[in-house]
Formats: sequence, structure tokens, C-alpha cells
Amino acid sequence: MTRLVIALLWLLHFLPLGAIAAFGNTVGRLLFWLLRERRHVTRVNLEKCFPQMPPREREHLARAHFRAFTRSIVEHSLLWWAPEERIRRLIRVEGLEHLVAPRAEPVILFVPHFVGLDASGTRLALERNAVTIYSTQKNALFNDLFAHGRGRFGDQRQLSRQDGVRAAIRSMVREKRPFFYLPDQDYGPRDALFVPFFGVNAATVPGLSRIARLAGAKVRPVVTRMLPGGEGYVVQIDPPWEDFPTDDPAADTLRMNRFIERAVLGMPEQYLWMHKRFKTRPEGEAGFY
Repeated sequence: MTRLVIALLWLLHFLPLGAIAAFGNTVGRLLFWLLRERRHVTRVNLEKCFPQMPPREREHLARAHFRAFTRSIVEHSLLWWAPEERIRRLIRVEGLEHLVAPRAEPVILFVPHFVGLDASGTRLALERNAVTIYSTQKNALFNDLFAHGRGRFGDQRQLSRQDGVRAAIRSMVREKRPFFYLPDQDYGPRDALFVPFFGVNAATVPGLSRIARLAGAKVRPVVTRMLPGGEGYVVQIDPPWEDFPTDDPAADTLRMNRFIERAVLGMPEQYLWMHKRFKTRPEGEAGFY
């Protein structure tokens, strides 16, 4: 079955992006009803984060998220197999000067979990050799495909979570590679702080603050917007944060969450609501899911 899915994805990359997007939206409508657990997680997250939103509007948002997420997965066919010229045409970068600026200092590319994040990784690989930490996929074939996609262009250093953050810091400092860093998920209670995310205490690793301090790195946020139909993606690289990190990791982590909140409000259907962002609860508090 996995090989059939991969074969279908390979065939899709020959189609115009508009046709691929339409296919992804259609499959997303179907998956909304088939993936019961992820549907439940999405609804709970949206209810916790947008309690004032009318239930019917939240339901529309949940369905829109499934369409956007599924479309992004289907469009990995382009990230994995489309030629460089097509990648450059479909994925536009704004603020590229903040990535290719003089390389005297280590750089952290802070990349929140929006559905287009892999599109940004592929596109930025055409500009700089970076380092990233990845999660191993349960399916070995898909794990190999994701690794292939991340490493298609240039000399990208891919580290597993078992390699640890120190290897990424060495690569930043010694090789001047930007660190493509995704810190906004619930990784459990270890080393986490409970920091508000849309008013809900969320277990959040203060890694952005800690790594920036250890490496003497500047943080540049990177947010990718999926555009309608066949219009592609826009990768926005912001200027480096000033006065970061501070001596207060909790305040730094709150700043990170506040940035994500503002980005979410601009395209709420594209944040990864399927993830159990509030899985870890403070002691004595009942679980959400």
C-alpha cells in the first residue's frame, strides 16, 4: 500500500500545482471523516484556543485545516521530485536578505509548525546549507523520502533527535550553518515550562532561548504561507530579534508563543492543530484529549 501511495505522489508531481491542490483538498475532506482521533484533537485545540469563536465557525476552521494539511502532504510530491526551476517559481521568499546576510554570527531559523514548513526548508536549501533536527517517521519508506526531500539540494546536515542539540550548535558555530529549528510542540514534561498559548498553559521547551544563549545566535523567524490553488507558497524571513535572549527563559518562551499566536491569526487554518499541543498538563489537571 505504501508503495502505491508513493507511486501516486510521484505521478502527481507532473501535474500543474492547481490540479495537485484540488486533489489534496478533496482527500482532506475525506480524511476529516476517516481520521477520528485527529479530528477530535483538532476540535479540542480550536475550542481551547478560540473559546469565543462560534462553534459553527470553529467547525469550518477544523475542516479547512484538514484540507490545508492534506494538500501540503500531497504537494510534497513537488518538494521531493520537481526540478529546481519549478521549486524557485512556486515558492517565493520574502526577506531573503536576512538569510544570506554576512555570516559572522550563528543563526537560528525559528520555524513554527505551519503546514508549509517543509516547502520553506526545500526552498531555503537552494540558498544556504543548514542543519536541522528531524523526527523519525514510523514508516521506513516515508522516512527515507522525507530525508531525501530535506537533502535534495546543497549539503544539508540532518540530525536525529538522538544526536541532540549540541551537534546542531557545533554545526552552527563551527560551520556557520543556519539551524532550522521547530520548538513549538509538546515534547513532554522534561525540560518544559508551562507558558500560555492562546491563554492555555502549554508545555513548551525553552530551547529557542537556551540555544540562542549557548551559541551566541541571532533568531530569525520563518513563517510559510500556503497560497490558494496553484499560486504556490510565500516564505517570510523576518529580521533578527533584538534583545533576545534575555536572562529570563520563561519570558523569552512567552515571546516565542506570542509571535506564533500573531502568525496563526493571519492564517488560522494552516497551523498544525492536529498535534496534541496541550497533551502535557500541570500536575493535578485533567487531560484535554
